Amino acid sequence: MRITSRIPLCALVLLLVTALVAPWARAETVLITGSNQGIGLEFAKEYAAKGWTVIATHRRDTTPNELATLQQQYPTKVRVERMDVTDPGQIKALALKLKGQPIDVMLNNAALIRFGPITDRRGSAGGLFGTLDYDQLDQFIHTNVAGPLRVTEAFIDNVRASRQKKIIAISSAAGMVSVPPRSADHYGYRISKAALNSAMRLLAVQFKDEGIIVAFFHPGGVQVESLGDLKLPGFVPPAEAVGKMIVTIDGLTMKDSGRFLQPGGRDQPW
Repeated sequence: MRITSRIPLCALVLLLVTALVAPWARAETVLITGSNQGIGLEFAKEYAAKGWTVIATHRRDTTPNELATLQQQYPTKVRVERMDVTDPGQIKALALKLKGQPIDVMLNNAALIRFGPITDRRGSAGGLFGTLDYDQLDQFIHTNVAGPLRVTEAFIDNVRASRQKKIIAISSAAGMVSVPPRSADHYGYRISKAALNSAMRLLAVQFKDEGIIVAFFHPGGVQVESLGDLKLPGFVPPAEAVGKMIVTIDGLTMKDSGRFLQPGGRDQPW
């Protein structure tokens, strides 16, 4: 006796839709701001290598070579988008473009560090008392504090729709207020990082009841491209710092929300 089975048309349609949509829906997704260099670029590389969908954002007029190369290496995983975190229009445009896309980890990495080379004290004159440049201070606040807040407001529904529900910011020990700074310099950077830490604590309270985890990191001394040939003692390659941070981010739970962390997961004094 020959037995045949017939699948209803509606079931076939459902199977087809699931096959097309499920791979995108199952893949963890990370959105990284300032991903064309330094720590941000390393995060993009390592998350792509882990098989995540990477939304790598930058503020350049054209796609940076580093991200174009990464996209060629992982054509189905890396998506490069332009988004200046100080430009509300660009943030809104990308949020509309990504509407409905779950974002498991929103990584606020883009930051303004200095206006001149690290070796040129004159280039940092705007951050020294007596020659403070208040236009520069505004730019520090707009980039390092308002930027992550704007991005969080724009993409919070994407985070809500994800499984991991994590908001991460790259901060700095320069923002510590419980310990006196070693020197009175870089006013704009130090002030903005202290404000960023406060903002992240507020977000942790804001989203506590929604199961959204908020954490922020002091990455430590990292030997990024902007240092050029300058070798600083104790500084580690980006891969070392970022690798540790990713492991820590993977293991975060709600009890960690609101913590200021070092790459390996220890608390960073603030």
